[in-house]
Order: sequence, then C-alpha cells, then structure tokens
Amino acid sequence: MHIKNQKDFWAGVMFILFGGFFAGFGTQYTFGTAARMGPGYFPTVLGVLLIVLGLVVAVTGLSKNNTEEKVDRFAWDVLGLIIGSVVLFGALLNPLGLIGSLLVLILVSSYASHEHTWKASLGNSVVLISLCMFVFVYALKLQFQLWPIFLRS
Repeated sequence: MHIKNQKDFWAGVMFILFGGFFAGFGTQYTFGTAARMGPGYFPTVLGVLLIVLGLVVAVTGLSKNNTEEKVDRFAWDVLGLIIGSVVLFGALLNPLGLIGSLLVLILVSSYASHEHTWKASLGNSVVLISLCMFVFVYALKLQFQLWPIFLRS
C-alpha cells in the first residue's frame, strides 16, 4: 500500500488517536442521554466524531487521485518555542501580572514563525492583550493581577 498524500494520512491518524483518547476517557464518566447529558457525553461524542473524521482524512490520503505530498522534517525548535512560551506564561503570571505575561507569551511564540517581524508581533500583542482584557477581566469579571508586583501600589 502506497501512501500518496502523507500529510493527509498522518493527520487522519492523529485525529483517530486523539478521538480514541477522548472517547476512551469519556466512557469512564456517566454518559447520560441527549436530553440530560452526563459528564461523559461530550468527550465521548466528540471523540467518536474525531475518529470518523480521521478515518475519512486518512483514507483520502491513500487515494490514488490525491496529490502527492511528503511530510517535512519535524521542527522541534518551533515546538520548543511554543510550549516554552506557555510555560513562561504560567511561571510569570504572578510576578509580571496578566499584561506582562501575555506580552511575553505572544512575543516568544511569535518568534517561532518563519515570517516573524517584531513590528507585527507588537501589533498582535496589542490586539490580543486588549481582547483578553475585555473577555476575561471586563466581561467575565475574573480576578487577575494585571500589572507586575513592583508597579502595584
């Protein structure tokens, strides 16, 4: 069996694995019914839908009519920057506050892009920090320390 489109095939396999993970753990909770959903209903149904979607995508990757695409080398440095920025956000939330830690998160994760420019990253920071402030602080009224410890009065 020849895998014509490796990207589609491996994306489908990933969907199947994630779907199996969520459906498997979802069955450990009470399922309920469609009218009275239990805590296991959503992850189980979502997992099954991911498995079905994964099967469709993987089978289309095997189709002879599909365009041939190879999977590129995995970019570990990009993954490290993305995961590292999330870890930095969590570690810096208390000392830098929400605004400072979001700024670090956005700038470090933006650096992982191959099309990175500092001007665009700063623009993204302004928009995303404003959006987070509106949603989490003003709309949901969550209590976050907004500014660094040394700026508090």
